[in-house]
Amino acid sequence: MLHTSEYFDTLENNPKDPSHWHTLYLDKSIPFSDDAKAAFLFDSGRKSRQYLLPFVRVVARLFIILMQMFKAVSPNLVNAPKMLHKSLYLGMKYMISPEANYLILRHFYLGSEVLKFIKDNVEGAENIPMNPLKPLSVNDVRDNLFIDHDLNLYNFIINLNKAIAEKGLKVKPIEQPDFSSITEGEIPFYNFRDKWSNFMDLSTAIEIFTPVYQFFLTDNDFWRASNSLQLDEVIGIYATTIMDCPEKLIGLNNKHPMIPLPTYGAAFRLTLHGLSTEILHGLLVGAKKAMESATL
Repeated sequence: MLHTSEYFDTLENNPKDPSHWHTLYLDKSIPFSDDAKAAFLFDSGRKSRQYLLPFVRVVARLFIILMQMFKAVSPNLVNAPKMLHKSLYLGMKYMISPEANYLILRHFYLGSEVLKFIKDNVEGAENIPMNPLKPLSVNDVRDNLFIDHDLNLYNFIINLNKAIAEKGLKVKPIEQPDFSSITEGEIPFYNFRDKWSNFMDLSTAIEIFTPVYQFFLTDNDFWRASNSLQLDEVIGIYATTIMDCPEKLIGLNNKHPMIPLPTYGAAFRLTLHGLSTEILHGLLVGAKKAMESATL
């Protein structure tokens, strides 16, 4: 099943042929859950990423460009979010590795916790509506999970800043932040299918899923989803302002949301989006543990 941190903890290093993934796992310069990091690095070492991804990336990006031309003429011809999520569900269940599924569901879960952390630490923001997404099974994907995740980011930023403008609220450093929304331990996911067909790594799957996402949505919906990836910078600034550690944004790579990037690179930026969420959540977990230790 899942290859946790124990896989890398027990791996012997060969000084004449050190493992790239083992090296990155042992490096602790960036906050990251050990189990999530192990899952990501083990999954990155799959043969599909080395041999299949280069070809898939070329074909997928070409498809996105051609589809963009089609959508320019008929932007709203196809609008089938239910069919989109059914396709994503089938791909995740029967083709994607258990490590990749673990990381995908974990992303939605952590994203909801980060938004709740920000809300909990802005005085007067109690009434901002939230739609927490905490899937525990691949089956939960069928409930418009991906689209709702994108909408949550936009609506949270809009509602927070409306409250800031109308009520004079302020995102500011908090001496002892409220970390009650942040999970320290493992999330109780259901077991992921692990058969011969579950061979595909996360990066390859995302490259395939991105044009599928584009095909089943309107042009506006796909552009909105693609541009949402650069909101990592906005969320990161809110969280690090509360914790008074803006220098920690060094681990964030999806930046400059006012300068949208071409949609054909959305798959790579989606992978970065997942990493950014893990790093930010890891930073919050570390701060929570430090505060708990200080109070003992």
